[in-house]
Amino acid sequence: MPETKTSWDWEISSKTSYWGASFGEMWSFRHLLAGLVKRNFLLRYQQTVLGPFWILFPPLLTLVTYVIVFGKFVGIPTGTIPPVLFYFAGIILWSFFSDCFTGTATTFKDNANLFSKVYFPRIIVPLSVISTQLYNFLIQLLLLVILVAYYWLFQDLTPPIGIGILWFPVAVITTAVLALGMGLFFSVLTAKYRDMGYLIGLGIRLFMYVTPVIYPLATVPEKVQWLVQLNPLSPLFEMFRLSLLGEGTVSPMYVLYSVLFAAVLFSASLLLFNKQGDKLIDVV
Repeated sequence: MPETKTSWDWEISSKTSYWGASFGEMWSFRHLLAGLVKRNFLLRYQQTVLGPFWILFPPLLTLVTYVIVFGKFVGIPTGTIPPVLFYFAGIILWSFFSDCFTGTATTFKDNANLFSKVYFPRIIVPLSVISTQLYNFLIQLLLLVILVAYYWLFQDLTPPIGIGILWFPVAVITTAVLALGMGLFFSVLTAKYRDMGYLIGLGIRLFMYVTPVIYPLATVPEKVQWLVQLNPLSPLFEMFRLSLLGEGTVSPMYVLYSVLFAAVLFSASLLLFNKQGDKLIDVV
């Protein structure tokens, strides 16, 4: 009898690859991605009294605290931007970055049972975290736009004019890529070393103070300004405020630095994540 060849849709082996799943394979799991996003949303807000309002409540409470402490007591200048708008813009972008990073940094630790029982591209889980946080960010951004519109109409705030608005997608996308790259890298470390979970919580709090969240870059003394600008997030926050509020210190050189830093970090972290993904299931 002639030999017959069997064709397989997928072949699972012990070999690992730096390249991970192909685009076609990723596309075939798009419904799983949507299901994980829905699961993340329901797990967080189901059976709560306020429900999805929790998306807005923490940043609003943080905003009140920042306005009172940093605006009234400390007196940090915010330029021509009203403190409410300045702080809220920084809060929602920082929350987006922080939640994306911390959510993806524990990918293997939080999903060990799922990974050990069924096969699917591991990158689907971090992408579901980013998608969930992007949804939350857009809701918070809508509230910011409403506040900005109020100041335009009733408080004589000058709207941004020119091509500055084009910085908005660059700032948001680069922030997401940077958070995902950092999260993928630390997800490998948290799977191997449980101590990293504690360091991440502490580190992300300290990292905020070298990022222009509660202060504009223009107020940083020139002799230490270079230190803040080494942070790839700094140009992104300034771009974000410039695009929506019309004021920010943006240098094309530092913007390029942030974009390249995010791209290189994400590429390297993705290769590491793909190579170590299946090996770490027995470690977690």
